[in-house]
Amino acid sequence: MEELRVINEQLIKNAMSFEEYFELSKKLVDEKRTTGQNQSEGMIEYTRLNFSRLKKWIRTGELDDKLKSTLSKVDSSVIWLVLVEPWCGDVAQNLPFIYKAAELNSNINLRIILRDENLEVMDEYLTSGGRSIPKMIALDNDFKELATWGPRPKTVQRMLEKGKASDDFDYQAFSISAHTWYAQNKGKEISAELNDFVGEQLK
Repeated sequence: MEELRVINEQLIKNAMSFEEYFELSKKLVDEKRTTGQNQSEGMIEYTRLNFSRLKKWIRTGELDDKLKSTLSKVDSSVIWLVLVEPWCGDVAQNLPFIYKAAELNSNINLRIILRDENLEVMDEYLTSGGRSIPKMIALDNDFKELATWGPRPKTVQRMLEKGKASDDFDYQAFSISAHTWYAQNKGKEISAELNDFVGEQLK
């Protein structure tokens, strides 16, 4: 029965480290391509732009002291599995903070998988019926789910839901607003949400 579970030892073993994901993203940008079947100019440009965002937050992103304190209390092994794609703006804005949090405690094993290569996992963690990413699942070493987070901070999620509820929803306008919010918020909200995420694992 164990092998029928969508998240198992083999999946975690085959998953990427953050460093491997970073190198994949860099390679895609260098080769002017992206992941998946859609190799349009738009998707390739999103990949380039989001790699820049990823690098920016690795360089400048900071976690708050409350989160650092909570992370220090994780005293047993835990897996953080994150579903991503390099063309996704929400991934680029949030994954660096997840990485920085995981780096603060050696008990946390951050593993990364591509959404479109792992739809059987993604479809267990839909948001309002959609395959929204990033989606993070915390697991113990028996692959029991401890907590989930994603696909974006609650403020951005509310912005999206409000936009979709209107008759003239403009995704491009929402995207500009969302990325402006990320730039101004500087990781404060995801720090707070990660603090709650870690707190769930300590219960």
